[in-house]
Amino acid sequence: SFEGERLTMIFLRSVVFVMGANLCCAFIPPTTLNASLLAARPKQQFVGTAPAESDVITNPSTAFGKPLGNEMQEFNKQAVGFVKNLFFDSVFSGEGRDFARFYALETIARVPYFSYLSVLHLYETIGRWRQANYLKIHFAESWNELHHLLIMEELGGADRWFDRFVAQHVAVGYYWVVAFLYLYNPTLAYNINHAIEEHAFLTYDQFLKDHEEELKNQAAPTIAKEYYRDGDLYMFDEMQTGTCEPRRPEIKNLYDVFVAIRDDEAEHVKTMAFLQTDVDLTTVNDGTCRVPEEFLAAAEH
Repeated sequence: SFEGERLTMIFLRSVVFVMGANLCCAFIPPTTLNASLLAARPKQQFVGTAPAESDVITNPSTAFGKPLGNEMQEFNKQAVGFVKNLFFDSVFSGEGRDFARFYALETIARVPYFSYLSVLHLYETIGRWRQANYLKIHFAESWNELHHLLIMEELGGADRWFDRFVAQHVAVGYYWVVAFLYLYNPTLAYNINHAIEEHAFLTYDQFLKDHEEELKNQAAPTIAKEYYRDGDLYMFDEMQTGTCEPRRPEIKNLYDVFVAIRDDEAEHVKTMAFLQTDVDLTTVNDGTCRVPEEFLAAAEH
């Protein structure tokens, strides 16, 4: 009967749920489960070396990653530069193609943060590891890159179908590459993105030098004024890990907008550098923010 089939389905679903829960606990040590619950409790945090006696590891690289040697770091930097020169500088070359190139750059630049969030959500869901502040920081970074993308779209960077096609398809493939790298070794994933963000900083910095007068004579896009100046700046502050002082960019013209974007990329560089070390990141909004000089100096180099 229909009622009998319904009761049978409910019973089978209950059995599957219980078996799944037992399998999850079987493969996750009790100490890990306890650590994830403890890590969810409010605690004082700071940018600096995590205490050696702490039972709760709060950095993804420390929890799941392996340090990279100098040769691997240099290889990653050279590989990123090679792909940039071979792909971006050829596909998006030519007069008047700067905004299209930046559109592609920002479409792809958001992807690593999506991948980090996906893996961290997975770890939290199965009870392996939970640290909400890293979800918040990575989401704030993706929110920042989103507004860079919206600015480029307002400037006409996404007008061509071909540019959208290339950027979006590369982004889809890159998402899975970063997700698997982050599962394998988050330190490696952070290091590659560190090199990418360095290139982004240098690209915007050179663009500012080449087009200073031209940019100063153009109005700032509406979305830039909303994000950097007139709107709720909580999420903007959340991606600042290299300073304990709120950053408030001056947005009067298009030059100011690209200065702010360039400086955002510098913040991403610092964050990626911190995440490859044994530190517990915080932001201005946490109330206990402290940036030791030795870590800040290392990030800037």
